[in-house]
Parts: sequence; structure tokens; C-alpha cells
Amino acid sequence: MTNETYIKKLIEDGSRIDKRSFDEFREVTIEKGVIKTAEGSARVKIGNTHVIAGIKMSVGTPFPDTPDEGILIVNTELSPIASPKFETGPPSEDSIEIARVIDRGIRECKAIDLGKMCIVPGEKVWVINVDIHVLDHDGNLIDAGGLAAVAALLDAKIPKYDVETEKVIKDETIGSIPIVDTPIPVTITKIADQLLLDTSVEEEEAMDARITIASTKNGSLCAMQKSGKGYLTTVELEKAVDWSIKKGEELRALLT
Repeated sequence: MTNETYIKKLIEDGSRIDKRSFDEFREVTIEKGVIKTAEGSARVKIGNTHVIAGIKMSVGTPFPDTPDEGILIVNTELSPIASPKFETGPPSEDSIEIARVIDRGIRECKAIDLGKMCIVPGEKVWVINVDIHVLDHDGNLIDAGGLAAVAALLDAKIPKYDVETEKVIKDETIGSIPIVDTPIPVTITKIADQLLLDTSVEEEEAMDARITIASTKNGSLCAMQKSGKGYLTTVELEKAVDWSIKKGEELRALLT
């Protein structure tokens, strides 16, 4: 019996390898301020999955269509130290997908007031780089990365910028990043016609489909991304939305 077959058989019988219920997360821990050289940072552990997010801020030129708004850039690095499946080199499809899903949740709900990140309209704005590094991969990287990204943004401080000398003064800060919402992504995975939260890496190898749904602090949906070859019925999608909002509230409470 292959591992995938074994996982599906367990789920068909109403069980999981670690005995959790289908809608139960592993233990979640969040620690802010773990990288002293970054403007903000956070470490998130979900079970044995371990992710660190760091915020680096620089001054750049705004996009032509948003001359008075700062810029948000999200990157994810899947290092070989986290899993033998990851390789060095250009960003993989998985790392690009993780970064895009997390970015979309933050951007679509306007979690950051980017208008307040403008220094000189049309000339200089703050560029917020969110770098997510996976240290240990045991499944559910999107949720772990998204939680780490939001926690790091909440932790971040804006450096002082001298307009005359055009230099960033790293040792001085002028306040926090203007965060107006805290979008939390929750991924629901379908295996053997059952929906599961917080899948382990073994479970993900047996998945038919998955959908990540990001919700805001008032319970509204702000982003959705489906992947995998399988499908979700209307009933399953409604259940996934309910789970994402409920679990999003629980995870958001851990950010304080």
C-alpha cells in the first residue's frame, strides 16, 4: 500500500495520521521581533512547519499609475534545508504561488494604507519587501507564511528618511507601518471526498484539490485561490468559506 493510498484510506475511515479532527489545526505559535536587522519580523510554527518572515524597507520610485502610494512586494524562499524536495536556483512554481496568494490577501483588502507610505508624490515612496523563508516544511506553507507576513508587518517600524541627503537613517524610526486590516489565509484541502484543515506534508501528497481563502477582521472574503486537479462542489465551497472565516478569527487572535 502506497503512502497516498494509506492516507486516503485513513480519511475515508474518518481519521488522520496524528488523530486530529478534520477541522483542527496543529499547535500554532507566533513570535515577533526575531530578526534584529530587519524593520520587522516574525516566526510562525504550525506543528513542525517553521516559517520566518522579515520586513525590509527601502526608498524607491512609485509606479506610474499609483504615484502617491508605497509599494508592497512579497517573496517566498523555499530552501533545501526545509525539505529535500526544494532546490536552489530560480523561484519554483510553488514559491511563486505561495507569494502571490499571500500578496493578494494583503493587497485586495488594502491591509496597508499605502497612501501614507508616500514620501514625495511621483518621486519617492517606501517600498515594503516581505521576505518569507521556510525553515522546516511539514505542510500548510501558505497559511504559515501568510500568518508570518501579517505578524511581521504588525511588528515593523518605518525608518527615518532624510529628504535632503536622500538617505535612510536605520537607527531612527518614525512609527509603525499603517496597518488597517489583518487578512488571514486559511487553506482547505480535499482528500478522498473530505475537507481538511492544516494538512501535513504527507496528507498534501494525497490531495485532490485545495483552496485558500483569506478573510478580513470583519469576516469578509478578500482573496481566493484554488489549485489541484480535483474539484469542489457548491456545498464543499460553502463549508470551506465557513471554516476559513472561523479559523481566521482564531488565528488572528494569536497576533495580539
